[in-house]
Amino acid sequence: MTKTPDRSLGTDGPTVSALGMGCWAIGGPHARQGSPVGWGVIDDDESKQALRRAFDLGVTFYDTADVYGCGHSEKLIAAALGDMRDQIVIASKAGYTYDEETREAPGENGDPEYIRWACEQSLRRLGTDHLDLYQFHLGGFDLDRVDDVLAVFEELVAAGKVRAIGWSTDSPERAALFAKSEHCKAIQQSFNVFGGNVDVLELCEQRGLASIVRGPLGMGLLTGKFDQDSTLPADDVRHGWDFRTGNQAASLRRLDAIRDVLTTDGRTLAQGALAWLWARSPAFIPIPGFKTVAQVEENAAALDHGPLTPESLTQITTILSKS
Repeated sequence: MTKTPDRSLGTDGPTVSALGMGCWAIGGPHARQGSPVGWGVIDDDESKQALRRAFDLGVTFYDTADVYGCGHSEKLIAAALGDMRDQIVIASKAGYTYDEETREAPGENGDPEYIRWACEQSLRRLGTDHLDLYQFHLGGFDLDRVDDVLAVFEELVAAGKVRAIGWSTDSPERAALFAKSEHCKAIQQSFNVFGGNVDVLELCEQRGLASIVRGPLGMGLLTGKFDQDSTLPADDVRHGWDFRTGNQAASLRRLDAIRDVLTTDGRTLAQGALAWLWARSPAFIPIPGFKTVAQVEENAAALDHGPLTPESLTQITTILSKS
């Protein structure tokens, strides 16, 4: 086994660990128009310990957003890693509206003045004078208004409040509009062993951008912790998943088909899913979510196992094409 090498946040960006920490879940419960958009109840002390443990295990990249817990995720990163600020790379996002007190995130706002305000609030909560990567969070934003959004992100770079910019979007057309900026260093997209937008990935590879991977473990599906009898609480964004007859049931069957390949060389399923991404593209930086120290330890240990072999990649492709 070969340890997974560090990766670059863009061709001339900072070097970061090949694994990042996705900090959505630790934000805790919050809602949008009455529907849960958090991951259920969390323990702040456990979250801070988990963040610190990730750093101790060599993870240097932490991805959050102002809307995660309506500011709470950013506050936890500051509390746990504030004294390590110069040794870590922090990415945040803007575009969703939120209320820190009520934990409601009612809508969207891509207006320049809102993004300026949102950046200042993130800097305050994170206790820092700059964001290493600032990402636009509205993946399907109106194409006719993108130039105004890009201009304000460039303005924040010029002001020294932001080091690099990116967009969290699965749209190749939108990603390309941000990629034209010299300060764009990353596109965040949904990708895992079950699929993703290869056009966005190719854009990142061609432009020398990092492809930050949200959902690398299929929102938990690829960890092996669910079966057909699983249920999720009402305050979890995954509430309503159907493990018996829905899409999740089909995913569980596909996971069973590739289980033996993903778990080669002593990997867990989660570690195998991360290893698949590292083998799939040198641009990928997966950011699995977490709630516990144990989850961080398992995910970070995937770095020591390294990427899957090309043979394993081919085998998985063949199996999934038949399932």
